[in-house]
Amino acid sequence: MQIAERIRADVTTAMKAGERDRVAALRLILSELQKAEKEGGADEQAVLRRERKRRREAEETFRANGRAELADKEAAEAEIIEAYLPQELSDAELEALVNAGVEATGASSPRDMGRVIKHVMEAAGGRADGKRVSTKVKEALS
Repeated sequence: MQIAERIRADVTTAMKAGERDRVAALRLILSELQKAEKEGGADEQAVLRRERKRRREAEETFRANGRAELADKEAAEAEIIEAYLPQELSDAELEALVNAGVEATGASSPRDMGRVIKHVMEAAGGRADGKRVSTKVKEALS
């Protein structure tokens, strides 16, 4: 629970600084981490990625429905979550992993996408979004 410990410390710091929105967001994240730990899923990064994805989807929905203030709140929470995740792979790094995955799996057609995506996601170690990986693999196999 390394990330959870950092978040607890940041909650205290944010409370002292009077950052109410940040405190609320950090407490929500901490709650999700604790819930996942109780359920046996102690992969903190997976929990953070899931929560970031939820915030981004909510942001898109709010923007599509003309609720900019709520969309901004969701975007701010997603950015707070991103601060605790490892940096995303660059396009060049991801392309290199995709090319290595295609070679390693012997993929030659779009039917082999699943194997390549699985290989790349494992190699990326949580530093690449599944949607980005899927798009790059599809481009490589087309």
